[in-house]
Amino acid sequence: MSKELGIDENVDLNIDNNNDQQSFLESTLGKVINFSLDTGLRAILPDIIEDEIVDIKDTLINEGFSEAINKVVDSAINFGKSAIGIVTGDFENVSQAEKAIEKGGIIDGVSDVIDFTVDKVSDLGIIPDQITSIIKTGKDVILDNVSSNIKKEFKSQTKNIDNLNSYTNSWKEGFENQDFTQMEKYIKKIQNTLDKTMPIENLITEARRIENLHELIKNNDGNFNLSEEQQQLAKLLT
Repeated sequence: MSKELGIDENVDLNIDNNNDQQSFLESTLGKVINFSLDTGLRAILPDIIEDEIVDIKDTLINEGFSEAINKVVDSAINFGKSAIGIVTGDFENVSQAEKAIEKGGIIDGVSDVIDFTVDKVSDLGIIPDQITSIIKTGKDVILDNVSSNIKKEFKSQTKNIDNLNSYTNSWKEGFENQDFTQMEKYIKKIQNTLDKTMPIENLITEARRIENLHELIKNNDGNFNLSEEQQQLAKLLT
């Protein structure tokens, strides 16, 4: 005889989207730009050995590159929102975010940061003038990398959201058929994808409801006998 399925005290049924879209974009775009700097330096300094390139990059970062880039990204997001008419709230989809970042002038901002940081390390004599001159001359290579990699990242985000939609639909199919094995398979895919996906309110809220409902059933050894409150939660997924 199965036990009555009650609310587990450790399961939060109040859906609270703790994902901060702004923080996610700042972190993600910061990593993209950092990677683009890395690959760009390797492209414009082909005769410099690996360790020296790492030292050059570390020097630029230590002299304010990363901090300045964080401000550039933040400014691009906020200015871009205003430019596309988002006065308050978050982006509703990836396309909006991509358009805003583009209109927010992120490439021009990165260009200014490169100039500022390279001039600073040159004035301090930390990096030889020959190297700083090559970096400034080859700056467009780095900027092209930034632009290309940002586009790739947003394309990846679109794919993540498509996958998340597919996984949630497959989980719901398993739920309707009371197939807990299928639900277990897709809850893992949902959780893995959520970790790397830009928070979109409706999609994230649905995924969190699925997580909560899944955990309730799992804690009851896969029993699908739901209380009235849990049935109401299930109805929100249909």
